[in-house]
Amino acid sequence: MNTTNHDFLANGGEMGALTRAKDWSKTSVGSVELWPQSLRTTLGILLNSKFPMFLFWGPDHICFYNDAYRPSLGNDGKHPAILGQKGAEFWPEIWDFIKPLIDQVLIKGEATWHEDQLLPIYRNGKMEDVYWTFSYSPVNNDEGKINGVLVICNETTDKVNILKKLENSNQRYLNNILQTPNAMCIFRGKDHIIEIANELMLEIWERKIEDVINKPVFEALPEATGQGLEAILETVYNTGEKFTAYELPVKLTRKGKIENTFINVIYEALKEPDGTISGIVTIANDVTLQVISRSAVEESEKRFRNTVKQLPLGIAILKGADLIVEMANTAYLQIVDKTEDDILNKPVFDVVPEAKNIVHPLLSKVYEDGVPYYTDELEVTLNRYGKQEVCYFNLVFHPLREENNAVTGVIIVTYEVTEAVKARHLLSESEKAFRKLVMESPIAMAIFRGENHIIELANNTMMNTLWHKTEEETIGKPLLDVFPELIDQKYPELLDEVLIKGKIVKENESIAYVDIRGKLEAFYLDYQYTPLFEKEGNISGVMVTVNNVTDKVEARKKVEDAEQRARLAAEIAEIATWDLDIPSQKLIYSENLLTVFGLDKNTELTRLQLLSQIHPDDKIVLEKAFQQALKTSIYKYESRIIKPDNSISWIRAHGKIFFDENKEPSKMLGTVLDITDEKNNQEVLRKKEEKFRLLADSMPQFVWTSDAMGNLNYFNQSVYTFSGFNKTQIDKDGWLQIVHPDDREENVNAWMEAIKTGNDFLLEHRFRRFDGEYRWQLSRAIAQKDTKGNIQMWVGTSTDIQDQKDFTNQLEEEVHERTAELELKNKDLINMNIELQSFVYISSHDLQEPLRKIQTFASRLADLDEQNISGIAKTYLGRIEFAAKRMQTLIQDLLTYSRTNSAERVFVKVNLDDFVEEIENDFSERIEEKNAQIKFHPLGQATVIPFQFRQLLQNLVGNALKFSRKDVTPIIDIKANRIKGSTIKHKVDFPDKMYYHLKISDNGIGFEDEYKERIFEVFKRLNTESEFSGTGIGLAIVKKIVENHKGIIKASGEKDKGATFDIYIPEL
Repeated sequence: MNTTNHDFLANGGEMGALTRAKDWSKTSVGSVELWPQSLRTTLGILLNSKFPMFLFWGPDHICFYNDAYRPSLGNDGKHPAILGQKGAEFWPEIWDFIKPLIDQVLIKGEATWHEDQLLPIYRNGKMEDVYWTFSYSPVNNDEGKINGVLVICNETTDKVNILKKLENSNQRYLNNILQTPNAMCIFRGKDHIIEIANELMLEIWERKIEDVINKPVFEALPEATGQGLEAILETVYNTGEKFTAYELPVKLTRKGKIENTFINVIYEALKEPDGTISGIVTIANDVTLQVISRSAVEESEKRFRNTVKQLPLGIAILKGADLIVEMANTAYLQIVDKTEDDILNKPVFDVVPEAKNIVHPLLSKVYEDGVPYYTDELEVTLNRYGKQEVCYFNLVFHPLREENNAVTGVIIVTYEVTEAVKARHLLSESEKAFRKLVMESPIAMAIFRGENHIIELANNTMMNTLWHKTEEETIGKPLLDVFPELIDQKYPELLDEVLIKGKIVKENESIAYVDIRGKLEAFYLDYQYTPLFEKEGNISGVMVTVNNVTDKVEARKKVEDAEQRARLAAEIAEIATWDLDIPSQKLIYSENLLTVFGLDKNTELTRLQLLSQIHPDDKIVLEKAFQQALKTSIYKYESRIIKPDNSISWIRAHGKIFFDENKEPSKMLGTVLDITDEKNNQEVLRKKEEKFRLLADSMPQFVWTSDAMGNLNYFNQSVYTFSGFNKTQIDKDGWLQIVHPDDREENVNAWMEAIKTGNDFLLEHRFRRFDGEYRWQLSRAIAQKDTKGNIQMWVGTSTDIQDQKDFTNQLEEEVHERTAELELKNKDLINMNIELQSFVYISSHDLQEPLRKIQTFASRLADLDEQNISGIAKTYLGRIEFAAKRMQTLIQDLLTYSRTNSAERVFVKVNLDDFVEEIENDFSERIEEKNAQIKFHPLGQATVIPFQFRQLLQNLVGNALKFSRKDVTPIIDIKANRIKGSTIKHKVDFPDKMYYHLKISDNGIGFEDEYKERIFEVFKRLNTESEFSGTGIGLAIVKKIVENHKGIIKASGEKDKGATFDIYIPEL
């Protein structure tokens, strides 16, 4: 092969070299020396160009190309064989496409242009899709005729592929927008033209796609204008700064009306590759239902907390193992004498350290074990109101559980019963003192019980001076069995008359014949038979007082003991609630407020109406209370009101003022309680106390007291009158100066022995009267002790026993006074218990009311827009309803348990078969649902408390249905029989009585034997609430009902086989 050098082929890189080296004589263009100038010129330009060029020359379309074009041919393809070859032979794969283009140039002389044209070619050992942008131009020969086609081209395969990828990416982006679970749209340009919006965004707008697409957003959504959104979009578009807002309030169309909605929204600028901003992408989420739900819950919780804060029960919430005080209501703060600032967010025992030793172990156990603790009259020492005080509380410590059942704190519910306990202690001590006084009285006394006059008590005087018998011979035995000689005398008939008619029988110098050591002896007696009444009004016995008159037909006179027990007749006090909006003076109130003010239930009550009924003399009390409330926010007072019938009552108001952001009073909440009876009782107590002091000083009996060390510190007026000394003289020279000199040493020794041992002081000795005469006295002193047994003081009396008549009259007067005190204290205690029950019932109503509203509002929210509410919102609403229902069930069960404790126990003979039929009807739906069978044999009649026993059967049948096994037909078997108490395997109170035995069995899930006692405890559960719903109170109520019938209940069972309950009720 010859290499020829020609100037036009100089340079040209690889293709220049290949062109120069090729033997062109073997081609249709011939040797280079024969090439026309036009071909030479064209090739000179082609080979030296950096732009891809290709030349078809001559009728055979001989191929030429340069280095810039060479990469388009690939490796192991057409290069370099195509050089100098015919185009049709080397471009068969695209010849059908390019041949018409070549012909167009050659024949018509017209150039062509194609951009990004797909021309698949064979290269790199395979066919490839190749894209080109190219121009076909005519090349003339030396004669001026078109003899060639110059192809100037550029392969755009990479660019096209990139554009395709970009187009696919854009399409995927748009598809992502359309399919994203969040509302999305794109605004373009400064007018914010809506380019695309997905279905969720259209739902928020309440528009169809054709209503908004390619329109400015504020033209498509005119209701969105004027809400500041224009400025937000302009800022994002002009600055590129991202805008994010949560719960943004926006007015939008909802079902044809403009309504407030809440949106979580993000506006983010869309930037082009050059950094310019071309639009805004919007991501939104309608959270209106969540905001409304949360607001409803927050409002309900606020109202609930406000209600709790006003309850008369002390309530506090402690969080964490350190028992941090999260919340404490007004009643609790008053109990511990603290403010919210003193106690909130602090460990409770940092605030009341004096209670830690007693209370901390109890709270810690509840927190750690998750088991409630409840007790009555827990004694706790508190430092409050400037002194240390021993207090008593009825309380419940209940674990605070989260939704996952984890215990995170403890709820304290407490009611202070300090005054009631102290009153009962005083009552008990008074009764003990009275019985002791009776036992050691020099007057003969005895108590007979029942129609057989069973001897219940007889003092030493009666035993030793009249009966001459021991306790073993008399106590617990019928009177006529001990003294058969009285059968034909008048006394048994008189005792029967007293027991039947309830009238006092007394007589002076009545003769009685009594067998003394085998000899019938006559006694002349002054006696009195007094009936003993129980609280129900029935007569249970006779108290006998006898005075044996020794020298003149010694007689016994009966001292009248008015041990009547007052009937329980108290009217339940009702608490009224009110809510005043101060700016508008709008008053919301409970119906009880109308009752307290004596108004008709249809009265539209206003604040002015209330103020107009305040007693004129007490209006200054209200004004001072309001002014004080402006400082402390606590509003309380007591005043008189004038009812429409002109009667006057007392009320106690207690409330709180709430202030707005400007610290102006905006709202008042509170309660009103009618305390007329309390005020009347206080007045009666005051008068009784005055009367007692007057009587004490006017009593002929000597009364004196000392401190715990025996130092006398009080004498009543009788001592001064009898002795002729005044207080100064006795204080100076001592009380021993009135004691006979011969008796002083014995007096001192006996007194010091009593002080040393704590035993009663009892001594007969002589006192000097003002005229110098000494008279025999019976002196007796009793130590007064606190609850721990420590002596606090001594109370003593000295009685003139030389004149039995005077002594008897003095004793009778003292007994009457003590009886009146006991009756008053007993009535006060009853009233306090009734008032506590009323507080519990009314408080439970106020607790249930916000729970019912929570359930109502949650249900309404769920029904408001069921299609648009999100899944998580439905979950939250479901949890709200479930928690409220669970709390409501707990309150109702606690009420049932409380009523079971306190209800009147009226026994009626009923047919229990009727109860079972009623209960079958009550549970008919559940029985049908579970395909259950209730088998009961004739149960017959029993004497029971009807409504309680029906509750017992309902609870046990309901439990059997609830705790049935899956896929096993529930079978409940109820049977009954009568059985002698002595044959019952368990311990009973009346072994000689017949018992009604009720047996209820089922084939449910049963329980293990170790739990047979635990299941009757309050709040005790053997299964999780997720498996079986309930509060854990049902069986506790059953046990309480059985106890109210003086019976017993026993449970037995076997896991996964069933349970049996045996109930034994005595026939009394």
